[in-house]
Amino acid sequence: MLRSMYSGVSGMRGFQTKLDVIGNNIANVNTVGFKAGRVMFQDILSQTVSGVTAPEEGTSGGVNAKQIGLGVAIGSIDTIHTAGSAMTTNQATDLRIDGDGFFVVSQGDGTEQLLTRAGNFTLDANRQLVTQDGMFVLGQDGAPIVLDAEVTAFSVSQDGTILGVTADGQVEYGPLGIAKVVNPSGLEKIGGNLYRMTVNANPEGEFELFAGNDPENGTGAIISGQLEMSNVDLTAEFTEMIVAQRGFQANSRIITTSDEILQEVVNLKR
Repeated sequence: MLRSMYSGVSGMRGFQTKLDVIGNNIANVNTVGFKAGRVMFQDILSQTVSGVTAPEEGTSGGVNAKQIGLGVAIGSIDTIHTAGSAMTTNQATDLRIDGDGFFVVSQGDGTEQLLTRAGNFTLDANRQLVTQDGMFVLGQDGAPIVLDAEVTAFSVSQDGTILGVTADGQVEYGPLGIAKVVNPSGLEKIGGNLYRMTVNANPEGEFELFAGNDPENGTGAIISGQLEMSNVDLTAEFTEMIVAQRGFQANSRIITTSDEILQEVVNLKR
């Protein structure tokens, strides 16, 4: 069979995957804290028809190898962790990290700690700071943030400390725990705007909790009353969609042409 047919098939598969990633990016254009993905291609093993010949001084020159490529494969599907635009909500429990770091949440004591950039938090009936899915937002000590019943109002400072107002004065909670990740692209997406730590994100897959706005540890400031929006650029996504669509069409044409050539070979018997 013709090598070009299988190269065309690999190209169609690759561009289909690219369209899948682009579709997911566009679907999440308004998802709080969403980070866009991108597909990178790499060529598959090449078939060597003839090898390299070394040059001989005064006798003959060197000859390059003759190689035929066998198609394309997905090299990587990266998550781009650039900052999204800020959306002002004036809601005290809406928080945005202005810089590096992730909020840390969990289902309760002893459960896995997960990371998120989505700061659309709320206070539940027990005055616990929770995510939209009811997960606890953790402080720097790894414990859930719980406000006393006496607190009538509160604000959040840039280091994540919650300043509550009571009849007797002011009380502090926190600060919120911020996790610093060496390689954010190495985090595993698990849905619900959540990430799981991996051994390629931080050494040994472990992380510490720091306060926000900490220059020594490199954590960003926590801005209250704002949310970080998706970092999806619709202009870039639609442009990449056109490229992927045309690439898919071109590879399908390779398969069609290869099929016509095979048909001519079959017709030689007539």
